[in-house]
Amino acid sequence: MAKTAKPAAANGEQIVLSIDIGGSHVKILTSTGGEERRVDSGPGLTPRQMIAAVKTLAEGLPYDVISMGYPGPVNHNRPLMDPANLGKGWAGFDFAAAFGKPVKVVNDALMQAIGSYEGGRMLFLGLGTGLGAAMIVDNVAQPMELAHLPYRKGGSFEDYVGERGLEKRGKKKWRKYVFDVVDRLRAAMQPDYVVIGGGNVDKLDELPVDSRRGDNTRAFEGGFRLWRDKSLIV
Repeated sequence: MAKTAKPAAANGEQIVLSIDIGGSHVKILTSTGGEERRVDSGPGLTPRQMIAAVKTLAEGLPYDVISMGYPGPVNHNRPLMDPANLGKGWAGFDFAAAFGKPVKVVNDALMQAIGSYEGGRMLFLGLGTGLGAAMIVDNVAQPMELAHLPYRKGGSFEDYVGERGLEKRGKKKWRKYVFDVVDRLRAAMQPDYVVIGGGNVDKLDELPVDSRRGDNTRAFEGGFRLWRDKSLIV
């Protein structure tokens, strides 16, 4: 049983509800602490079903504003297209109207990147079903659609380092391609450091040079920073 969050801080700071939407689960956590709450998602999940599920998950939790990590490109707080691994109706959906609260929506890789950021020039790569990517340079955060750039033999980066590549070629070759892709992107982007997150980072026993391991729970921290970090430009 998840804990009930504590009441708002004495300084009157807004309580942020972070929502991390994935192909397997929708997960929530508020900025007051407590434990993550989650519900199954899946290929039929519509935005209205997600909202109903989140409202049920969040019963008993006070919150003032919402941050949402969405598995796809976002513009002006609305998804640009339906995600490959969820249901229909996401593109252009007005989440603020549906929740009745202010909502900031960003790409899910960007939300985890923001939560992982420690200054300077950071490249974030999320190894999951596909390949998520974001770059933050001196507090300016930018989602990046790198997954479908051409790579080898007519395939894309995602074809080799995403879930399909892992299943098709096995862990040993997949690790080799991860290192190669990270090296290529580092050469192009010139980051000070690389954070590698996503569900499959645990399958790397070693990491490329100047890289550190990310943590999916940092997505929640990214959601909190979207509202609280005034130096952040998204």
